[in-house]
Amino acid sequence: MADLVVIGGGHAGCEAALAAARMGMDTLLLTLNMDGIALMACNPVIGGSAKGHLVRELDALGGEMGRAIDDTFLQSRMLNLSKGPAVHSLRAQADKQAYQNRMRKALMSQERLTVRQGEAASIEVENGRVRAVTTMTGQRIPCQAVVVASGVYLKSRIIIGEHQQDGGPQGLMNATGLSSSLQELGFELRRFKTGTPARVDVRSIDFDEMTPQPGDEPVVPFSFMTDRELHNTHQCYLTWTTPETHEIIRRNLHRAPLYSGKIHGVGPRYCPSIEDKIVKFADKDRHQVFLEPEGNESREWYVQGMSTSLPEDVQWEMYRSVPGLRRCQLTRLAYAIEYDCIDSRELRPTLESLRIGGLFFAGQINGTSGYEEAACQGLLAGMNAALQLQGRQPVILTRDMAYIGVMTDDLTTKGTDEPYRMMTSRAEHRLHLRQDNADLRLTQLGYEAGLVTGERMERTRRKQQATAALLEELKHTRYAPGEARDAWLTAHGQPVAATSLSAEELLRRPEITLDHLTEMTPALADHPAPAREQAQIAVKYAGYLDKQDALIRRARAMEDMLLPEDADYSSISTLRLEARQKLTRQRPRSLAAASRIPGVSPADVAVLMVWLEKMRNQ
Repeated sequence: MADLVVIGGGHAGCEAALAAARMGMDTLLLTLNMDGIALMACNPVIGGSAKGHLVRELDALGGEMGRAIDDTFLQSRMLNLSKGPAVHSLRAQADKQAYQNRMRKALMSQERLTVRQGEAASIEVENGRVRAVTTMTGQRIPCQAVVVASGVYLKSRIIIGEHQQDGGPQGLMNATGLSSSLQELGFELRRFKTGTPARVDVRSIDFDEMTPQPGDEPVVPFSFMTDRELHNTHQCYLTWTTPETHEIIRRNLHRAPLYSGKIHGVGPRYCPSIEDKIVKFADKDRHQVFLEPEGNESREWYVQGMSTSLPEDVQWEMYRSVPGLRRCQLTRLAYAIEYDCIDSRELRPTLESLRIGGLFFAGQINGTSGYEEAACQGLLAGMNAALQLQGRQPVILTRDMAYIGVMTDDLTTKGTDEPYRMMTSRAEHRLHLRQDNADLRLTQLGYEAGLVTGERMERTRRKQQATAALLEELKHTRYAPGEARDAWLTAHGQPVAATSLSAEELLRRPEITLDHLTEMTPALADHPAPAREQAQIAVKYAGYLDKQDALIRRARAMEDMLLPEDADYSSISTLRLEARQKLTRQRPRSLAAASRIPGVSPADVAVLMVWLEKMRNQ
């Protein structure tokens, strides 16, 4: 007997199991292969544009991924530094084996968490609620809740050219039984596809033909709890495809499963295969290719940018047409993988099924792609499963609270017809949802849920207090006209003013930074670095932040207009038929969520508003 069973030991399953166990639930993590826990089946990277935001938010809520990558990274970079702070995103190259070991250690040492190898065959439901999980060997495991985090393993199929075989990623087995059980429970399954490039032996790479891509120093950690100094140990390298590469691919397109009809699953829009790039961007004479290390103890390197499902003989010819890879030895072939997933519109914002109590879903089963997207869903599902079993209110992250909220709202209101990837452009409040303030936004919420430790909460409070103190100091520190001040202004290309200026007023100027102000007021440097970062952003972007806060307040007014769970939309005759059908199926939590459902028009929202007012008056 377990309070909660988590099906799957990937990035979603790990976070779900850890969250529930840390909140006091007796949790069983059931994984197909103990050696596949937290496997990085594709690129050995955590973070990236928008994904770095997700990892920071996960960490702020008490998740494990941020601390695990800080312990096992090879190289770190901050992306988009030429742009504003809203889109700055951390990206770290991982030692994939060390990362797996680090996450496995966290699971194995966690109290109230049991990890075992086995395949879930079916989920037992009684009176609309989860009752047990049965394994392929016939063991019945009674439980009160289940998190399905099955990744890409459900009836998965590997495709390399004309060759196809049932199986999971990187030679692991697939899961054959659970898909049928989900269909019997009324879930409509769909087929999605993803792919991965070949791996090459580092001894066969000519790095002299490539451009080194060093990491950033000093290294910024992912976790708000990481205090120690971190350093890069490896470089990545940049090369390019050639006209010869493109000709090889074009000559063999008739053998590409993507174009010959052998692949039926829908692939990711923002991570296309190399053959897809050659067809869709025929005017480009070259495409970037990055060579990335897979680990300190590994001779395998990842060829980012050349994912493919072309036949083996074509792969050898194609990879060897790239500068630096002319004599490369492929250690693993590139492949495509198809798998089953559900329609995420069948879920609540808590990631619980609309129809079956205690049944939660997280990760690629919901139609997302990416380790970070999966991990965040896992934490949210595990946290909400625990809260439900404790008889407490769920955690619902809205679009103005977190990128995780944007993702869950997109999934549960709009759904997705292709593997969903998080991007900064999906967030309408991205200046507010920065990676640097994820702790200030979310740690209190995680603490109240029982997932965040007192130590982490206290650290966040100190950051809040230090930021507030520095903002006050900037407001009250003034520089009167005089020879020293005017010389400083001139040296920094600023006009000399006849009046007294505050540090805050000077910091508002685009050319002036807090570091510049410490030249006149050295005491400003005594404040902690996180507080200095927050204060500088708050001052420089004050006008924009005020406008965004006003938009958020208006949006929250509609978010707070909650729709009854048992609302009979079919009886509201003034709603259009399509709107009635969509609302009945998806059961939006609020008027705001209803407005985001495709097929629900502004006129339908107005009708709902009037109907809701009538219901309240009655």
